[in-house]
Amino acid sequence: MSGHGAPAAGAVAGAAGLKVVVLAARWHTTVMDGLLAGAERALADSGVSDVTVIRVAGTYELPVAASRVANAANPAVDAIVALGVVIRGGTPHFEYVCGAATDGLTQVSVGTGIPIGFGVLTCDDDEQALDRAGLPGSKEDKGYEAAQAALATAVALADYPRR
Repeated sequence: MSGHGAPAAGAVAGAAGLKVVVLAARWHTTVMDGLLAGAERALADSGVSDVTVIRVAGTYELPVAASRVANAANPAVDAIVALGVVIRGGTPHFEYVCGAATDGLTQVSVGTGIPIGFGVLTCDDDEQALDRAGLPGSKEDKGYEAAQAALATAVALADYPRR
C-alpha cells in the first residue's frame, strides 16, 4: 500500500477562494463515487466553494478535458483534480490508457502552469481500487489526497503568475 508517508488529511491553508475544476471518469461507478466524494471533502475542508465537477467517459478522456479547462480564457481556474481508475485486464489496454492519461495530464499541467491533482488509480484488481477509493472500509482516500495536492501546489505557486 502506497499510503505510508502521505501528508495528513486536513485543510490546506490559503486555499479558500481558489477556483477548482474536478474531472471524474464514469467507469467503475462505486470507486469513482468514492474518489469524487473524497475530493469534494478535501475542497470543503480547505474552504474552497468555487468548484465545478465535470464527468467524462473514462480515464483516457481526462487529458483532453483538462486541456480544455486549463486553456479556457475565462474564467481561469487555479487547480484541476483529475480522477479515474484503470483496472488491469488481460490485454495491453491497461498500459495504453494509464500511459496516455499520465502523459497527457502531465503535459497539460506543465504546459499551462495549472496544478493538476493526480487521482488516477492504476490497479491490478477491483479490491485494490476499493482499498484506495475512500469508501467505508478503504485503507486510503486517493480522491482526498489528489485534491489536497492540487490545492497545496496552487497555494505554493500563488506568487508566481502563469503566462
